[in-house]
This record gives sequence, C-alpha cells and structure tokens, in this order.
Amino acid sequence: MSRGATAVPGNVLRSERMLFGSTFLQRMETMTTLWLLGLGLLAGMILLAIYDVTQRKHAILHNFPIIGHFRYWLEMIGPELRQYIVTSNNEERPFSRDQRSWIYASSKKENNYFGFGSDNDMELAPNYLIIKHSTFPLSSPHPGEPGYDPHFRSPCAKILGGYRQRRKAFRPESIINVSGMSYGSLSGPAIEALNRGCQIAGCLQSTGEGGISPYHRKGGDLVWQIGTGYFGCRELDGRFSEQKLLDTLAANPQVKALEIKLSQGAKPGAGGILPRAKITPEIAEIRGISSDADCISPASHTAFRDTDSLLDFVERLADLTGLPVGIKSAVGESGFWHDLARQMSTTGRGVDFITIDGGEGGTGAGPLVFSDHVSLPFKVGFARVQKIIAEYGIDNRVVFVGSGKLGMPETALFAFALGCDMVNIAREALLSIGCIQAQKCHTNHCPTGIATQNRWLVSGLDPTLKSERAANYIVTLRKELLSLSRACGVEHPALISVDDLEIIDDRFGSASIRELFGYAPGVGLPSQEDQHSIREWMLAARVTSRGMT
Repeated sequence: MSRGATAVPGNVLRSERMLFGSTFLQRMETMTTLWLLGLGLLAGMILLAIYDVTQRKHAILHNFPIIGHFRYWLEMIGPELRQYIVTSNNEERPFSRDQRSWIYASSKKENNYFGFGSDNDMELAPNYLIIKHSTFPLSSPHPGEPGYDPHFRSPCAKILGGYRQRRKAFRPESIINVSGMSYGSLSGPAIEALNRGCQIAGCLQSTGEGGISPYHRKGGDLVWQIGTGYFGCRELDGRFSEQKLLDTLAANPQVKALEIKLSQGAKPGAGGILPRAKITPEIAEIRGISSDADCISPASHTAFRDTDSLLDFVERLADLTGLPVGIKSAVGESGFWHDLARQMSTTGRGVDFITIDGGEGGTGAGPLVFSDHVSLPFKVGFARVQKIIAEYGIDNRVVFVGSGKLGMPETALFAFALGCDMVNIAREALLSIGCIQAQKCHTNHCPTGIATQNRWLVSGLDPTLKSERAANYIVTLRKELLSLSRACGVEHPALISVDDLEIIDDRFGSASIRELFGYAPGVGLPSQEDQHSIREWMLAARVTSRGMT
C-alpha cells in the first residue's frame, strides 16, 4: 500500500458487496415480476382476442378484437360523459341516444324503461307531440292473464288488393314491416337476419330495388320492389321483361305483393347508386349487371312515362301475377297526385297501396343536398297526399303505408293518426341487429358488417342471433303501439284519429293534428266496414289468446 493511502476495512467491503448483491437481486426480482406481469397481460390479451374473434354475439368485438371493448365501456359511462362534456340524450342525429338505447334494449329483451321521468322540455320545445289518453282506457293484458298475446298481433285494418279483387289479395299480418333495403347496399347476413326476423315476427320484408337474393329466401314473406333498374325482371339492355318477372316469381312463392318504386325520400329524382366497391360477383349475377363499374339506377322508368301509362303498367302486372301492386314515392310537386287520384276515380284502374317515403328517410349512399333538401318530410308529404286522395273519395280503396324514421312508438302512432294503415321501418331495424350509427354505409367500411361487402367485417354478423333481435324489436314496437292505442280508448292503432294527438309549441300554445294539417272529419280513418272488421279481429284474437292462456 502506498504512503498516504487509506486502508478500507474488510467489513466495509463485505457490506458494500452485500448491498450491491441485494440491490441486484431486488432489481432482478422486479424485472422478473414485470416480465411475468407483461407475459400474463399479453396472454390475457391473446385469450381475449381469441374469444372476441370466435364469439358471435357482438359484431364489433369480432371485427375489432380487444379495442372493440372500449366502445362498450364508453357506452356504459356515456351518460356521465354527456352530462359534463358531450351531448344530451336527445341531441344526436339521425337517432338520439334515447332512441337507440330503447331499440337496443327492446331487441335484446332487456329493460327498456327509463327512470326519473322525462328529460324533455315539453313546454319550451317546438312541435312537441302529446298523445291524449282517454279517461277510460282499455286494459292491456299482462303475462299470465286471460287474453295476453306474447306476439302482440296487430294486422292491417284493410285487405291489401281487396277493393280491386286481386286474385292473391290478403290481409297483412302485421302493421309494422321492414322497408326496402337491397342486397348489395346491405350484406348477405344482414338481409338474412332481417328476413328470418320477419318470419319470427310475422311481418313483410321489402326487397329493396336490388332484386331477390338467396338471403331473402330464409322464410320471411316479401314485397318485391321494382325500381328503375328492373333488377330480377330485366332484359340484358335494362328494359323490363315480363318473362323474367314470371320466372322470378315462380322461383319465389314467398312474394306477396309488388311495389313499383318511383322515388325514395333520401334521394328523390336522382336514381340510385351502388358503389363498385360493394359489387361482388354474386350481386352482379343477381342484378344482371357488370362488376367493373358503379351500378346506376336511372332517375325514371322506361316501362311507363306518365300517370296514364303507370296505371296501365300496374294493371298489367296485376293481371299477369294476381298480386296486389302498389307504388312507393317521395312527395314533391302535387300535380302527379291529383292526376293519379283523378284517373283512379274515373278510369277503373288503380294502385292497391301507396307507400309514402319522407325526406328524412335513410339511404346507403346519396348526394347530401338531395338528402337534406329534396322532397317533403314525412308528416307534411303524407298529409298532403292523403287529403288529395280523400278529396276524390278513393282513400278507402287504397292501403296507405308510411316510411321515414317511423320506428319509434310515438312517431309510428303519429303516422297512423294521419291515415297510415301500415308502417315500414328501415334504419331502426338495422339498429336492432347491431348498427351503431357509424354512418359509413357509403364507404364499404361499416364496422358492424351490416352495410358492407367486406368479408372480414361481414363475418362478424351472426344472422341467427340477429334475427331474434330484429323480431324482438318489431314485436316490442307492436306492443307499445297497442298499449298507446288502448290508452287512447281504441283497440287498434288504425283507429287512432287526428283528434287524439296534439302539438305543443314553444309559446305555451297547442293545436290538434286536425287543425294543423287541415283534415276534414273522417279523413285518416278506415271505412266503417274496415273499422268494424278490425275490431272483430282483435276481439277474436283476444278470445283465442285467452283460451291458450
């Protein structure tokens, strides 16, 4: 040891070595613990991802494993978030959080009640609907009581095709049916889920103008919608073909009526478009089109050119098939409706049903300006057509169908008060099978596999499970409509009149629907004969249910 150096005692060296060794061991233990935790977390995530991909209940989890859970977690704490930093329950569009929550709960047979009373500002909200209950309402049987019907059957008050004595006239079993949504715009499993759901609920499904696909042949009855592209009944050059029509009907006996589509509320006067990205070889074969370009449906028909030739075409289809034949249209200029009513009242020709689609209705893809500003909203448009038809005294010859955001109990009841005999639902039905209102329908990237042809996204949609949810929603909507009708003192929604509803404005004033829309007495109600018939039907159904209880 050199001079001036200080000797370090051996015990100090030993202590330092021991301290170093202890620190090293602690660090190793910490690293091992963190490594094990990380390994466990990774294993857990792998197991969760495997579960998400293999489960069939939630399309979002299947299509977006692990991260899809954040959507449900955020949904759970949504009320708290919106309470402070986002939107209220009634601000989201096109369907509010309250509306979507009610549809989701109804489709899953969960509790669809809301607590603590209404959060709507009734007195300060413009155009706020009030349903005027009767002092002496009719009773609604509960489970286990005599007369309880778990299916809440409520058929149409009129015979479809009855007035014109079509060979295959019938009374639709349900006042709630599924509106036209084409295969192509929707995926195959989505169409199948809706079709199976219609079979369970006992209602009709409109095919949309894209033709009849294999997914429409799962047990549900159909209304075949014939648009300007004549898909399923066209020649190679796109013209209408009688023989192709008859061939398709022979292969599809579940078709109960034909609907000629004149226009659609979300894009009237613009025709239709199916983007090339969504055209698969199967879709191209069904429609008889090329898969190399967007599929364009022209703005107008080639099989007729005016009201007179339209009625000739209607009678031609009815004579060929025996089926009831109707039209679907948005409402713009009124001249057509006056001409239609005049010719129906004087020429012996006529449509069996009229479907009015509101400007607020949905679409898979359409120009924004058409969706926002072309065609009248449902209530204004339907009331205008109803009054014109009634002026010519032929309103009881026609079955009226409403369409365009009518899938909530109060909006559907409003439609029946205005004179609808049936209501068609579209986007609400999609919500019931899993739609989350992502508004990606036009991109082919719908995250739930509903409005896309992407194989991975589509694989997450289980049509068997979703069909039950669609049926549950439709049955629940019928239940609510029957409950509202009985609260107003009548047995069936078709018996609700314009005097049973009132609109409150934001200045403490109010007016009945009759006053607002200028309805004459009796307009909007079925004939006395049809009213008596539906009362008798509902009474007989209750007696039958009582016997089964």
